[in-house]
Amino acid sequence: MEITEPAAALTARIATIMVNAVDAERLARFWSTLLGTAVASRFEQFVWLQPAGAGAPQMAFQQVEQPTQGRRRLHLDIHASDPKALRALAESLGAGYVAGDDIGDFHWDVMQDPEGNEFCIAGD
Repeated sequence: MEITEPAAALTARIATIMVNAVDAERLARFWSTLLGTAVASRFEQFVWLQPAGAGAPQMAFQQVEQPTQGRRRLHLDIHASDPKALRALAESLGAGYVAGDDIGDFHWDVMQDPEGNEFCIAGD
């Protein structure tokens, strides 16, 4: 499989480093203090921090019932101007689709890279 440059019109960026947490609020307080940043927003089981610097991804914490062992304890959220095109590109490079999720009108696709590491693709 040959890896090629993505199409010029497609823009993608690491938007969020998402961490599963049994106590998302506690972990958010820890990381916000350590990084010298503040909580940017909360919604349902998620807490997002402000980016630690210009152009930096956000850290966010997803409340889970049990400690996550191995799979998906930490994953990247990739945002793109055209998430469907980015998903198609990822699949052409060997990624696999796991599931789609929605909160309100926000949709994301859970994917796996060629070695099974999960990441999410969503729109900007």
